[in-house]
Amino acid sequence: MAKPEQPAPRPPEPGVVAAIVAEVYAHCRADTSGELADYIPELAAAQPDSFALCLATADGRIYGTGDTTTAFTIQSISKPFTYALALADRGPEAVAQRIDVEPSGEAFNEISLDPVTERPRNPMINAGAITAASLISGHNAKERFQRILDCYSRFAGRGLTMNEAVYASESRTGYRNRAIGYMLRSFGIIDSDPDEAVDRYFRQCSVEITCHDLAIMAATLANNGVNPGTGARALTAALTEQVLSVMTTCGMYNAAGDWVSTVGMPAKSGVGGGILAVLPGQIGIAVYSPRLDPHGNSVRGVAACRELSKRLELHFLHVTRAAQATIRSEYAVSDVPSRLRRSPQDLALLAEHGRRARVYELHGDLLFAGAERAVRVIEAQAGRLVALVVDLRRVGEVSAIAVRMLDALQRELAATGCRVALVDPDGKLGHNVSSLDPTDPRGRVFIDRDTATEWCEDIVLDQFRPIDQPPCTSLALPDHPALAALSPADRTRLTERFEIRTVARGEVIAERGSGRSGLYLILSGRVRITFEGADSREHRLVSLTAGMSFGEMPMLIGSPFVNEVRAETQVRVAVLSPDRFDRLTEHEPQLKLALMERLAAGAYAQMDAAVRAIAVRGADY
Repeated sequence: MAKPEQPAPRPPEPGVVAAIVAEVYAHCRADTSGELADYIPELAAAQPDSFALCLATADGRIYGTGDTTTAFTIQSISKPFTYALALADRGPEAVAQRIDVEPSGEAFNEISLDPVTERPRNPMINAGAITAASLISGHNAKERFQRILDCYSRFAGRGLTMNEAVYASESRTGYRNRAIGYMLRSFGIIDSDPDEAVDRYFRQCSVEITCHDLAIMAATLANNGVNPGTGARALTAALTEQVLSVMTTCGMYNAAGDWVSTVGMPAKSGVGGGILAVLPGQIGIAVYSPRLDPHGNSVRGVAACRELSKRLELHFLHVTRAAQATIRSEYAVSDVPSRLRRSPQDLALLAEHGRRARVYELHGDLLFAGAERAVRVIEAQAGRLVALVVDLRRVGEVSAIAVRMLDALQRELAATGCRVALVDPDGKLGHNVSSLDPTDPRGRVFIDRDTATEWCEDIVLDQFRPIDQPPCTSLALPDHPALAALSPADRTRLTERFEIRTVARGEVIAERGSGRSGLYLILSGRVRITFEGADSREHRLVSLTAGMSFGEMPMLIGSPFVNEVRAETQVRVAVLSPDRFDRLTEHEPQLKLALMERLAAGAYAQMDAAVRAIAVRGADY
């Protein structure tokens, strides 16, 4: 009777990355400093303690906590997106003739132009943003604003709308922005109706979003202009680069220098309490908290971005190597088994239950983005697995946050009853292979994937092997499969011709290139057959256990041993010497034929398994 299978527990929430986001949220929540933006009456009515934090990966996974679905108006975070649409409509050269891309060092609503170029210094201050709004193509004012709204919606991945009350409030009190509009018209920067351009700017600032929306918009910029959720291209790669470049130097107004040095990501803030930050190719961050600092930036938003940048090592100057570590390959242990040759009963169990253990091969640099992808994929399988292998041999740089995330993943998986085998021969995660505790419930560290896979197979077998079918670790010679099916008389005659030997662990039984030395039947222990790889190192071809045999081919055709045979543990073998084998050929050919027929099937299966293993893993040698 098989052991009763326990229902697979669901992986614990919230997960490794979500837990980090939650920690940062809790760390920043206590800060209640700052003031609401009161110069726009509707913004002064916001809930001052509302707080949301979202992190979105460039492939669309979102981790959020707090008031992530609370609506607020986009305000100045609209500026890079309208600038993007202006670039798409008019082209970078035409836009550059109207808007510079230099930091201003002034307040965002300063009524001024660059004294030399007589243009707005950049598109992130109000003068540049109003100019960008005037450059949007369309047959009339309604169509031009609708194109802005459609642009924002493509970035957000859903249809956005305008908050009429906020728009009315902005329009009613927006005298300073109207003054900027008329200044721009007087200098020829705007060659259309300035009231229409300013009104369009009020409308774009009044578009309603959530922190969740803002995270997707940030992730779209991180993903080279392609919305990772819908797959729609919101902006070309070249224009995305242009927008992010300006956000880096100008997005946080006259606090941009401090932002770049402490956070190190292109970003844009808004007086509605939102902040959007982007690490190209990796993630987007969105924060909503309406209390503002003297620069007009969200107090908690700035703090949360700084904390995430520090904890996740997101500063864009820190990422000096390729950030895209990925899962190179993943498969069940039943698909690519270890080189330990197992009994037919165990093979049947692994065929049935082997998908409860998986191997994940990572490659590239393991920075936050790569670690997040790996952790996410593995967490999705956690409740279904009893063991898994994470192979780190092709990983280059490993960041401190990646080490922390993988350690947390091991603890999380252990709570579900799943143990982890790390293949980390160089100690990239800081583990010392030689000092491991074999009883550690989190798992083990191995120097190669093959032994890690074998360890996983053992866990599967231990859990699913029927109670009344214990593993065969030792047997008497007459019970060896090579003899067991023979007639009692033939079995007795053959048994008398074998010599029982005990071989110490590590002792070489047959050297590579040595002549035939006997037909060996394994009664207990393990024997390892090795070969020399292209790297001049010894690799395991196969390990044989009780009930298996070796030495058949040298005995039959007189060829030398192709591979070295060594005792992996203390081994007890029954040996039919060459002399006795030859006497069987001469005097009892039928008995010899019966023996060889029994061995042939096993030898063929062994060779087939070895060839398949080399074909699958050939790149490892």
